[in-house]
Amino acid sequence: MNPSSINLLLWFLILLFVASEAGFLQHKQDILVYNDLQAGTDLTLHCKSKDDDLGIHVLTYQGNPFEFKFRPHFFGRTLFYCSMEWNGVVHRFDIYDYKRDFDKCERCLWNIKATGPCMLNYSTSKYDICYPWKTTA
Repeated sequence: MNPSSINLLLWFLILLFVASEAGFLQHKQDILVYNDLQAGTDLTLHCKSKDDDLGIHVLTYQGNPFEFKFRPHFFGRTLFYCSMEWNGVVHRFDIYDYKRDFDKCERCLWNIKATGPCMLNYSTSKYDICYPWKTTA
């Protein structure tokens, strides 16, 4: 490779990196979390990523959702994890995992049930993509 080709390749890689960090190459993800436990049971939710703490939110049964938006990391490392508490018991779940969710939804809707979180399946229009709570060692 001649020097001008190497320079051109370097500039292209730098431009690609800058564009990805600025979010030009990734669509924005929209996450909505609903409390679907039972009437009269509030859900206390605390979600974080490696870089962001989204704070503590209390969701009433079938009330307004907690919503947040972000652009996934270009290299597929985005992870948002949450602790969810009701009736004095804390559960944990990765509410957005790039490897699991990127191809499933751009607007990911979650119903939190006592048995675990369930994501809206756009193919069936039902909350039938369900996961167990994360176990802690």
